[in-house]
Amino acid sequence: MTDSNKLHFGIKTTQYFSYEDILRVWQEAETLPSIEHAWLFDHPMPIGRADPGGPCLDGWTLLAALAAQTKRLRLGLMVASNANQTPAILAKRAATLDIISHGRLEFGLGAGGVEREHTAYGTDFFPAGERVRRLGEACEIIRRMWTEPIVNFEGRYYHLSQTYCEPKPLQKPTPPFIIGGNGEQLTLRVVAQYADVWNFPGLPGLPHGALEEFQHKNQVLDGYCAEIERDPASLARSVQFIIDPRENPATTRQTVQDFIAAGATHLVLASRRLDEGIAHWISEEIIEPVRAAAGDSVPGGEQQER
Repeated sequence: MTDSNKLHFGIKTTQYFSYEDILRVWQEAETLPSIEHAWLFDHPMPIGRADPGGPCLDGWTLLAALAAQTKRLRLGLMVASNANQTPAILAKRAATLDIISHGRLEFGLGAGGVEREHTAYGTDFFPAGERVRRLGEACEIIRRMWTEPIVNFEGRYYHLSQTYCEPKPLQKPTPPFIIGGNGEQLTLRVVAQYADVWNFPGLPGLPHGALEEFQHKNQVLDGYCAEIERDPASLARSVQFIIDPRENPATTRQTVQDFIAAGATHLVLASRRLDEGIAHWISEEIIEPVRAAAGDSVPGGEQQER
């Protein structure tokens, strides 16, 4: 999944829909080898919508349920908010999910910081720079909790004493880290140091200039990798595309192809609708034609059985 030279396509379903609809889409995606991964988000309430009181299922709870009812798809939250819970709790939740899914977790993580959520749920809202510095400490804590018997940690923001994470995740040494965010001064430095995959967050329609921004951030990220003597090719690049099946799929295909040409290999298609057959539509109208244009084959039996 983190091979930066191969294309990996996935889907994302928001939690505004019913559990039954989301489960139907994920189980449909399970049958389609072209779809390798599936995602939820980590917002406790609707974001970017006029009605903040609308339905929104909890991401961690729902992901555990879907992990137990799927067998092939790699899965995760894109991305979990470090600001909404402590790193130690994140490590425990994610380790448990890796066990439930038999080693299929992709650990998505970001600095978080939707102020409305913190106001509503009573959690501290820190300035942007502090949130990113906390993210860096969190990555260190979580990695150590997954690989060391007991963790003691004295950081600027977090302090742990005799902290355990048992049982450990099944994936060794750890599940892959997918870190989301665009911040050029701080966030991308954390990405270069800790991530297996960098996620360039998707916006509705990926507005004009997004491709150029992605290319620029890629160059910055390559520079940060060089500073710590990391091979930039070891860090896969991910992009979210928010799509609407009522619109012309040719436009989406071209956008995805443009980002692939710019270096993206981990592609996530988030549908605004969960109509019957939506996973098949995404596979047939977007993924398969894009793979064909890129000369990339659909994953075979070995990857399907992973």
